[in-house]
Amino acid sequence: MIAVILLFGAAILFLIYLNGKYNEIYWKRRNVAFHPRNKVTGVFWDFLTKDKALFEHLCELYKEHRSEPAVGVGSLLTPTLYVIDPINIQHVLSSDFNSFNHRGLETNESDLLADNILFMNGNRWKLMRQNMTPLFTSSKLKSMYYIIDKSAVDFVTELKKNPQFLKTDTFDTISTFCSAAIGAAVFGVSSKSIFDSPLLDMARDAIQPTLMKNFKFALGSLSTPLFKAFNVNIFTEHEKFFIGTIKKILREREIENTKKHDFADLCIQIQKAGNMFDKSTGLELSPTDELLAAQAFFFFVAGVEPTATAIFSTLVELGRHPEYLARAHKEIDEYFQLNNNQISYDVVNEMKFLDMALSEAIRLHPPIGFLTRQCIKDTVLPVGNIKVDKGTKIFTPIFEIHHDEKYFANPEVYDPERFSPENKHTIADSTYMPFGKGNRICVGMRYASLQTKAGLIHLLRHYSVKSTIKEGGIRYKKEQVQVRLINVDVELIPRQHIK
Repeated sequence: MIAVILLFGAAILFLIYLNGKYNEIYWKRRNVAFHPRNKVTGVFWDFLTKDKALFEHLCELYKEHRSEPAVGVGSLLTPTLYVIDPINIQHVLSSDFNSFNHRGLETNESDLLADNILFMNGNRWKLMRQNMTPLFTSSKLKSMYYIIDKSAVDFVTELKKNPQFLKTDTFDTISTFCSAAIGAAVFGVSSKSIFDSPLLDMARDAIQPTLMKNFKFALGSLSTPLFKAFNVNIFTEHEKFFIGTIKKILREREIENTKKHDFADLCIQIQKAGNMFDKSTGLELSPTDELLAAQAFFFFVAGVEPTATAIFSTLVELGRHPEYLARAHKEIDEYFQLNNNQISYDVVNEMKFLDMALSEAIRLHPPIGFLTRQCIKDTVLPVGNIKVDKGTKIFTPIFEIHHDEKYFANPEVYDPERFSPENKHTIADSTYMPFGKGNRICVGMRYASLQTKAGLIHLLRHYSVKSTIKEGGIRYKKEQVQVRLINVDVELIPRQHIK
């Protein structure tokens, strides 16, 4: 028996060796540098076994292979390429979108809430995104700004009722606001506070990283065949509650027959129009409650953490730079005075320094650290003339590009002037992408920016901020895709002259 176990173990090790050797030879034949560490599991072994975010492991690759246009990395049964050169990044995300329009994670059909535009691919993604886009037009955002503004006002009211939230765990406090605000945008607002929502606990749990979630993510990224073979589901535990809530909301909204300019309105509109149809491909999708619930769920998994990160990062940097905090306070106070203490959609878009402060904060601390894609047809990357076969997984950097002195002078310095009206035209599109890039750029980017600014406006109207960095300096939490600051906190200090 022992001999059989030893023989089986030796066979497994030999197969792992062959897989690693194959990966090395595969990229060598294409004249692409291959990262020799973890030839089978690449950065995912270190991600699972060390207390670092995945993007930090990719940063190490970036620094080691900075002169290469791209570098091959270890993978399990799937060729994987980390693209470094900006021209090649542009090619993957925009120029040759038809070859790289797959997100890189193939979810299983039984995972109902994963059937959303974040994870959808191909023509299904295209058709669903076309039907979701109307929610994020300028006119629609203007109509729904009252929801966003009420959410920010409720946030300040909640803080005044609970002063214990002002000094510690500020990110968690902001995350609660973002969860409540997105819930209000999906389901509308009532006379109650947005914080009286049963969705808050579900939203927190859905985005909370765990060892099992990290393992599922790693498996899905390393090997689609194994992910499919084991029928791995990511969000099953939330289906009963979330789909049930959506069904109830939609049926109530049908009876009310009133417009609230929220996501539920869009769902009713889509369902009344009948099946979604793509004339160019003949694809037809039925707008079932389950499919629309999955799109609503997308708001939570893709919207809460990035928006909270953007607000928190801006507060951290303003708290570290009193001169910029004073400018932000001055601009906000002036606009409140000019507009009779009423902030509208148009007023938010007029605040130039707020936009500069936010833009620079999410350059330093982008909500996501990297992007993933999968090649769906054989193609070639221009720099290095790199042949990329169908099925190849692609990683493209964001954090590393934002912190590269080649593209941003003194990249570790917080300098909002980079994004002043006079200077921002000098920043290349291919080197600044806090919300992604190309046709698969975050569909809710404009909503997220608006919610972030509204939260900052009302917070900074009533509070000053002081950042506290603990021993060891700013670090990042172990996350799959997100860039989450830790070892730093923000104290919110009431401004005495503001009632």
